[in-house]
Amino acid sequence: MTACTPPVVLGTVTAVADTLPLSPAPLVLSVQSHVAFGHVGNAAAVLPLQLLGIQPVVVNTVQFSNHTGYGEFKGQVFPASHIGEVLEGLRARGILQRCVAVLSGYLGDAATGEQILAAVSEIRRGHPDMLYLCDPVIGDIGRGVFVRPGIPAFLRDRAVPMATVITPNHFEFEWLHGAPVRSVDEAIVAARAMLGAPGRPGPRIIVITSFTGDHTARREVDTPASASGVADVAAPADVELLTLGIDADGAWEVATPRVPLDPLPNGMGDVFSALLLGHLLRGMQFPAALSETVSALYALVAATAPGERDLPLVAGREQWVAPRHRFAAEAR
Repeated sequence: MTACTPPVVLGTVTAVADTLPLSPAPLVLSVQSHVAFGHVGNAAAVLPLQLLGIQPVVVNTVQFSNHTGYGEFKGQVFPASHIGEVLEGLRARGILQRCVAVLSGYLGDAATGEQILAAVSEIRRGHPDMLYLCDPVIGDIGRGVFVRPGIPAFLRDRAVPMATVITPNHFEFEWLHGAPVRSVDEAIVAARAMLGAPGRPGPRIIVITSFTGDHTARREVDTPASASGVADVAAPADVELLTLGIDADGAWEVATPRVPLDPLPNGMGDVFSALLLGHLLRGMQFPAALSETVSALYALVAATAPGERDLPLVAGREQWVAPRHRFAAEAR
């Protein structure tokens, strides 16, 4: 008898032989800030994209210990040359050319923004239908403009015209539009004028978050789930927050109750943008993707403990992957 002959485990061999290789996940270039602790920028976008079956190609514009919601922080802002070097490395290995979408958020300076737009142009040459979702971070109601001088104009004049999808909040949309927007109807008219058209650059989809226009009432609502565990909630008449979505085919609004948290957790816009892009890449029609994204973010915010500065992305992942409450996108 021959010694040291390893046994053959037929069941294991058969199982391996029958296993089919998985198709590679679609790649999304995500150029955003990063924190070691907390969920903002890429630290907020990566997990949602991954759980939707998308592989983020992560390029960090900053590396901080934590976000500003926690007060003092340490770290560095990376110069545009650093971003360019990382993108060059991705290009040299053919990774940049394989990306099917680009996601960008807060910008530290316009030079970094130009690096992002150069990558968008390069990817678009090989993939004309690629998606570029630009979250034009400028400021917010109550805080005003909080980015560096030159960033708002760069976003309005350079980034937004090249974007496929933009996701400004109410304040940012007014800044991009150049005038106050006090009603849903005004917002729809203004957004349609901003949409791209043959011979005119501009986004194909505009989403306005945290809209506080002509709808009334400010009460907190807890809508029970149906017997199936999922509630499909139409827009109640007395909610506080609206999310508006406009494209060439129509306009929709998703109405949600106010979650009584003060302060609100950081990173909500970053999670929203990642989820919306993920659902669009998975083939959802825009109104359905809008409804799914708003419902998921509402579930996350509702699951946030009072005083917490971050959304419970990990602990609450089941609640936002399959939200208990689904808020319908109502046609306008």
